[in-house]
Amino acid sequence: MRKCFYSYFFVGCLILLLFGRFSHGADKTAKGIEDIRSPVVAGSWYSEKPDELRETLQAYLAEDCPELPNVEVKGIIAPHAGYRYSGAVAACAYRILKGKSFTRVVLVGPSHRLSFRGISINLQSGYESPLGPVPVDAETARKLVDAGPEFRWLREAHAMEHSLEIQLPFLQEVLGTFRIVPVIMGRQDFATCKVLAKALVDLLGHERNTLFVASTDLSHYHSYIEARKLDGEFINYVAALDPQGLARSLMSGKCEACGGGPVISVMLTAAAIGADEARILRYANSGDVTGDRHRVVGYLAAAFVRSSGKGPHPR
Repeated sequence: MRKCFYSYFFVGCLILLLFGRFSHGADKTAKGIEDIRSPVVAGSWYSEKPDELRETLQAYLAEDCPELPNVEVKGIIAPHAGYRYSGAVAACAYRILKGKSFTRVVLVGPSHRLSFRGISINLQSGYESPLGPVPVDAETARKLVDAGPEFRWLREAHAMEHSLEIQLPFLQEVLGTFRIVPVIMGRQDFATCKVLAKALVDLLGHERNTLFVASTDLSHYHSYIEARKLDGEFINYVAALDPQGLARSLMSGKCEACGGGPVISVMLTAAAIGADEARILRYANSGDVTGDRHRVVGYLAAAFVRSSGKGPHPR
């Protein structure tokens, strides 16, 4: 009997100990204490060595890209492949941000690894990068989670997703200090895009220091000629600032993009807060880099801007 008592006593203590540890961990997670997302493609898709990474970024940013004088940048489109393949294209989207005073960046990307309905907002306290940690704007992220039933936080949607992570070093190089709102779209239909855009406009439309970034690659694994045809269709709708037309074209298969939903969402958001033009900054595909033109992936850099001299800002 005494032996049985001690056995139960030991098991009970063990359960309390484990419960205490898990509760403490959950409490830390809830409060965002030391809950930093670790990079998953550093060391493979881009360098994990800070000095080497900065040198790579600076080399890409020094390449010839269009300048955008006398415009107000509302949002950009940037690719999310390894820097070897898409870095030169991405640099043209980020170079126009030099000297800008954005202190908040809303990153919108697709989910490559997890299928889920709605939209996931990361509530971790920050993202680790070889160039240092990038804090999450916890207050804004929480408000976005609470914006409606389509919004939630799915930790697993962000844990291994590269589409937002790979934007961070470029942002760190051109902006310095800023906070992020990490958004992953599980569904990318036009209705979900409109829900996301409305929430972003309602929450941040009056904030002039906020940048919206759509992370996407274009067509995947077609021949060089076919890819340029598909990607040209996508680019034409972006240039026309036509989100609904782009949504129809994506649905019909006339063009492709893994982050079509993020692009449409950011386009809708940018237009609602004053963007009146889309500027195509650079297009290329992996065949332009590797020379292999049999199965390529397309990349686009573009910006949604408000041109000068077109009347007062709508907000």
